[in-house]
Amino acid sequence: MTARLHAEVGLEHIATVYAQALLGAAERQGQTAAINAELDALATEVLDGFPRFAAILASPRISPEDLSSILERTLAGRVGPLLLVFLKVLARHGRLDCLRAVRGQFHRLYDALAGRVQVRVTTAVPLDAAVLSSLEEMLRRKLGREPVVRQVTDPDLIGGVVVQVGDTLYDASVARQLETLRLHMIDRSIHEIQSRRDRFRNSAGN
Repeated sequence: MTARLHAEVGLEHIATVYAQALLGAAERQGQTAAINAELDALATEVLDGFPRFAAILASPRISPEDLSSILERTLAGRVGPLLLVFLKVLARHGRLDCLRAVRGQFHRLYDALAGRVQVRVTTAVPLDAAVLSSLEEMLRRKLGREPVVRQVTDPDLIGGVVVQVGDTLYDASVARQLETLRLHMIDRSIHEIQSRRDRFRNSAGN
């Protein structure tokens, strides 16, 4: 367990170093947004779409020279010159296996540069527009940045709310606001149950 944790921390550090280098080069060439989009497309359309190709890129058995040739043959014209050069640098250092992690760290750095922050919100039921807007405004004040909220539904929370920003869980430092949201969601659940009972009684009475 400890060895695995150390490996993950090491991978994240390496990915951050490469992501910072790529971001710096992208900023100098005015291609920050383009590189961000290209990394997303590379991950979803190439790595996810062709798992065997992804495995080849990450294989330690293939020489850096052969990997560079593969990248040139398969990706030239599909990605811009800057990203292609960067991928060849990863190949030369035997680090194409951390490409997904680099993409994640690049996203984080890009969001920070734009004053945004990724937020994961887990709730028992999907948030309605009013509650989501209230949560975003609360996070905006607390974080001093623009929250980009990704909603996740977990019925096991039974009306609870968990807000995660990076490795930080905001369930204590903003407890009052989250408690208000929690109570609102409980009220909503009770209202839905009562409405179903009323509809059932009305239909039974008819």
